[in-house]
Amino acid sequence: MKRRIFMGLALAATLPGLALAHGPTRQKITVTTEVAAEPAEVWEAIGDFQDLTWHPAVISQTGEGGNEIDATRVLHLSDQGADGPTISEILYKYDADKMTYSYRITDVAVEVLPVTNYSSHLTVKPLDGGGSLVEWRGAFYRGYPNNDPPEELNDEAGMTALVERFGAPGS
Repeated sequence: MKRRIFMGLALAATLPGLALAHGPTRQKITVTTEVAAEPAEVWEAIGDFQDLTWHPAVISQTGEGGNEIDATRVLHLSDQGADGPTISEILYKYDADKMTYSYRITDVAVEVLPVTNYSSHLTVKPLDGGGSLVEWRGAFYRGYPNNDPPEELNDEAGMTALVERFGAPGS
């Protein structure tokens, strides 16, 4: 009996430490926008992985591979060219018939976007009664992967940057 109590107490004493050892959790965000245009028209405007220049945060873009799996793009976020902030991304799913594509960030400075392991899905769907719904879903870990992140690299900073700085849909 004493042994059971001791084992129970020992286990209880280690549980708080185990909870503190847990790292960050994956954050998820979904943003939708209704557009008063038919889905095919919306997809024509935003469905090309090699052209995110419609996004207000993107000044210019370079890329390779079109809409093929493993295509890449580099988004330039200011008019400073190669010296300005950039985000590098790779396409890992593309389906023009379903009007959707998925990509992930391969390189970005946390000062530009305070996230890691970011992936995103962009989809255009028809609305009942006409029009379109553009859905952008993103998932990421905060910019600081360890416990006790600085404020500028915590979960909230990542979420805020995605919504306020980069808006939706897009990176």
